[in-house]
Amino acid sequence: QVHVVESGGGLVQPGGSLRLSCAASGLTFSSRTMAWYRQAPGKSREWVATITNSGGTKYADSVKGRFTISRDNTKNTVYLQMNSLKPEDTAVYLCCASMTYFGQGTQVTVSS
Repeated sequence: QVHVVESGGGLVQPGGSLRLSCAASGLTFSSRTMAWYRQAPGKSREWVATITNSGGTKYADSVKGRFTISRDNTKNTVYLQMNSLKPEDTAVYLCCASMTYFGQGTQVTVSS
């Protein structure tokens, strides 16, 4: 059974930083593409970033240059470093394993 668990969310001021973590189990982590999505209240789920099993990365235009996705295959964990946060980044951030399995999400709130 696949488990995906996010952590690291919280309240941060505009311009601040947060690092999200996502631990996945029940699959061969090192061979899987991992991704982050987000969903703001009243809006549809939005793709944020992807990292392939070989380390290739892609980002949504809205976060390019501010967010960095990375992975540690020894810990079965993927990270999302978020810098220069804006109020419009406020959302529940969800991790997705192998483009199939989602976690419950972690809340990120950017507010002064």
